[in-house]
Amino acid sequence: MATKNNVQDAHISTQIKTLHGALVEIVSVINEPQRDEVLLSEANVQLDRALFPLLVGINHFGPIGVVDLANRAGRDYTTISRQLTKLEKLGLIERRGAEADRRVREAIVSPKGAEILLKIEAARDRIGRAIFSTWTKDDVDSLVKLMCRFADEIGRRPLDK
Repeated sequence: MATKNNVQDAHISTQIKTLHGALVEIVSVINEPQRDEVLLSEANVQLDRALFPLLVGINHFGPIGVVDLANRAGRDYTTISRQLTKLEKLGLIERRGAEADRRVREAIVSPKGAEILLKIEAARDRIGRAIFSTWTKDDVDSLVKLMCRFADEIGRRPLDK
């Protein structure tokens, strides 16, 4: 007879596999270039599609250095560095020496970049409302609560364990 722990372990393993599949699906949809184009169009924002996720990442994680941003974006730091230069020339970000180490230059969103991000957030809200139009308030609340909990937990786990 299977023990309770073995049944629970098998259930968790099955759920982890299912969760991973859902996350792969979500990430692949989020990474579709057409989705960014739709969002930028809905926001009435003209921005190179390659720069858009970096601006969002800087807003979320900033101030952030080029190497950290490159790791989070899954791209080479030299590519990210060139793209940050473009964002800086557009006036959407500012770069400054890090407080901990002035040799490291960190990116932050400029006031002009913040205006763009407000337009994008409003467009994301309109699109999100359509996606969740058939969901109950409790379903949306549960999803948000559990996704935030998962994001917090996965972010605390070291890569080697």
